[in-house]
Amino acid sequence: MALDLDALDPAYLAFWHERHVCTLTTVRPDGSPHVVPVGVTYDPETGIARVITNKSSRKVANVQAAAGTGGARVAVSQHEGKRWATLEGRAVVRTETDAIADAVSRYAVRYGRVPSPNPDRVLIEITVTRALGRG
Repeated sequence: MALDLDALDPAYLAFWHERHVCTLTTVRPDGSPHVVPVGVTYDPETGIARVITNKSSRKVANVQAAAGTGGARVAVSQHEGKRWATLEGRAVVRTETDAIADAVSRYAVRYGRVPSPNPDRVLIEITVTRALGRG
């Protein structure tokens, strides 16, 4: 069931702050889905979800291959028992140092640890266009 992005339930938003492994779904060049476990942060104020990763990852290649002018269509999802949440949107790969540092800081808050330094780290930034779920 699609949710109103401008009126997300506080329980739904709280779920995105709890420590959960999520999945990121991208589309391979052959059109098949590529689903991998990731850490995700979501900022409902800006409508941005963030995934930090290595620049040589398949997910980055998929986003770059499909990005076009509007970004690649992707989804991030998490679940626990009967609770589940999915954010769909358009993704781009960001390489700016300040954007990556901000994403790392957000990750550290949600997941309770600072990731190891990685000079090859990039940011997959998702402009959320649809929220689904049940809390």
